[in-house]
Amino acid sequence: MSKDAKIVIVGAGQAGATLAQHLRTKGHEGPITMIGAEPALPYQRPPLSKAYLLGEMDLDSLFLRPQSFYDDHAVEMKLGMEVTAIDRQAKSLSLANGEGESQLAYDHLILTTGSDPIRLPAALGGHLPGIHVVRGLADIDGMEPDIVAGRKVLIVGGGYIGLEAAAVCAKKGLDVTLIEAAERILQRVASPQTSDYFRALHQSHGVKILENTRLERFLGEDRVTCALLADGTQLEADFVICGIGIRPASGLAEAAGLTVENGIWTNEFAQTSDPAIWAAGDCASFPYQGEQIRLESVGNAIDQAKIVAENILGAGKVYHAKPWFWSDQYDVKLQIAGLNKGYDRIVERDSGDGVLSLWYYKGEQLLALDAMNDPRAYMVGKRLIEAGQSADPAIVGNPDEDLKQLMQRRR
Repeated sequence: MSKDAKIVIVGAGQAGATLAQHLRTKGHEGPITMIGAEPALPYQRPPLSKAYLLGEMDLDSLFLRPQSFYDDHAVEMKLGMEVTAIDRQAKSLSLANGEGESQLAYDHLILTTGSDPIRLPAALGGHLPGIHVVRGLADIDGMEPDIVAGRKVLIVGGGYIGLEAAAVCAKKGLDVTLIEAAERILQRVASPQTSDYFRALHQSHGVKILENTRLERFLGEDRVTCALLADGTQLEADFVICGIGIRPASGLAEAAGLTVENGIWTNEFAQTSDPAIWAAGDCASFPYQGEQIRLESVGNAIDQAKIVAENILGAGKVYHAKPWFWSDQYDVKLQIAGLNKGYDRIVERDSGDGVLSLWYYKGEQLLALDAMNDPRAYMVGKRLIEAGQSADPAIVGNPDEDLKQLMQRRR
């Protein structure tokens, strides 16, 4: 690739910011432009529903880099702008910012558009004021005035976002009720044991959890006032937080004729069906162990973005994902390594006082683990999983056994 090639990044989040930095670190000298729909500089999203909402982190601390970083590295920032179309034949973008439209040419285009929260439709009352989602800075800033001790909040969705929001609200002294349509919280992503752990944790902090509970619709005129459940029950609410999932932001790519398969399809090099267009982060699906998957995590956004930067510069590296995730709720840090899909048994390591790790196996092979306040188990398990190694269940299941043996014995 020419040193003067024009690189455009659409999406000013973790993946986009990493890309710009890595391109310069690896020696790209040509123009780099980053386009973001939000007016803010690239910022961390995980603290939004935790430290930032709690008031323990200020806005400046959220930013990944100050404006001076982008100035010093000659990264042109076009914030508060929407990309309305991609012209693949002309290799140009159409941009709009409320003041008019413009065109921007590219040699290489990278889509780091992230994901969008799933919102309940207006037919279910999802349009009513007082119903919030947890995704961007504006969402949290709009929610903050409602976080007042003593108020009733209804959380819809028992995944990690919903549970994190419930924890913040409970710590702030609100009356918290969480409803989950599935049979248990975290059903889609974790074992029954993990669900049991976090259900008990939240109940110990006064959160009411209603599982196998389906929402019929929200009620209210000028503002949401209650939720009508499928069984006819009405739950009063001063406001609502919906955490029912996210969708990859792949509409722009689809409109441009790129292949979309559970997000923007990419090959093993993070390249889309158009060789001049790449994708990274929440919006991108990629091959992993014989499947096309998508990972919603900071780690994936960073690692994939670095691969894109290096491959644009000619490295030809295959992206090998190393899935890891985390969630903070009250004084518990959950750390997850690997993907538990297809597990057929779990080995439990209970060290007492809330320190617990759950190790997922398929046959004799270790697939993943959930570690609650157990960083040692997480680090050992993560290293084994990334190395394709397993772990002796007899050692894992006995808290009196030193986990370091697993690294020495690599099965």
